[in-house]
Amino acid sequence: MTMMRPFLMFQGGVAAAAIDLYVTTFDGTVVASTPHAPPASGIQLAELDLKGQRILVSDSAIDHDFDFTPSTSMFVDCDDRTELERLVEVLGADGATFMPLDDYGFSTAFAWVADRFGVSWQLNLP
Repeated sequence: MTMMRPFLMFQGGVAAAAIDLYVTTFDGTVVASTPHAPPASGIQLAELDLKGQRILVSDSAIDHDFDFTPSTSMFVDCDDRTELERLVEVLGADGATFMPLDDYGFSTAFAWVADRFGVSWQLNLP
């Protein structure tokens, strides 16, 4: 069976901290995780289940000249305004705001932030 899943590759051994943020924020679970050997180099591969979306997460074993870009993002449709505001606050903390929470005409409320790890999140109230 062909599967398609988002894959988030981090540098600098921060994948475990990112996993903690995402699992806590979305009340998710770690389905499976394999640390690199030695453990100090981070997560070789983890699979998360966040609100039914399977996401692969890894710490790169190789340094590279690229990182996350906002042009690829996680798009989240929120159930209500309270959830949207919480996600904007939690995910945007120590990150960046590309579009602050507002009514842009294409949804009831929308915000676009990057978390402190550089992952971009489009947060929407349909």
